[in-house]
Amino acid sequence: MQTNESVKNVFTQLEESLRQLTDAEYKQPCATLFNATIGQHVRHIIELFICLYKGYDIGIIDYDNRERDIRIESHKDFAIELLQVVISDLNKHNKDLLLAASYGDNSSPLLITTSFNREVIYNLEHTIHHMALIRVGINEVSDLALPDEFGVAASTIRYRRKCA
Repeated sequence: MQTNESVKNVFTQLEESLRQLTDAEYKQPCATLFNATIGQHVRHIIELFICLYKGYDIGIIDYDNRERDIRIESHKDFAIELLQVVISDLNKHNKDLLLAASYGDNSSPLLITTSFNREVIYNLEHTIHHMALIRVGINEVSDLALPDEFGVAASTIRYRRKCA
């Protein structure tokens, strides 16, 4: 599936960038990210994929009630290991799922029909969005030069090439 290859490419790009950061840079609060850390954004990316995989097994995805693992945001090497796990678990067969989504403070979750492939695409786009934020954080805490396409959506990359 082309989407799986795209996820692998994006995760590889993220992993290569993380390997170049120090542990201190990974955990450093960034003023431009409202004192969030690069590690917190990486944790968020990984946890949504893990939540999707757990939801796959039971048939219901509930991103709001996902498990949060502080080790991901505080231990860069652990996060890199989990990126590899997410990639290796990506080859599941498509199937229909339910998405539990709550949009108010006290509202009961809505159950929305979705599919595994649709949620992989959502998570891919969500990852790219957070990589754009990670890029801002890296620019604040490090001199690391990132690839031009880091944190940029595929449609934007295609548009930029067309306009060049």
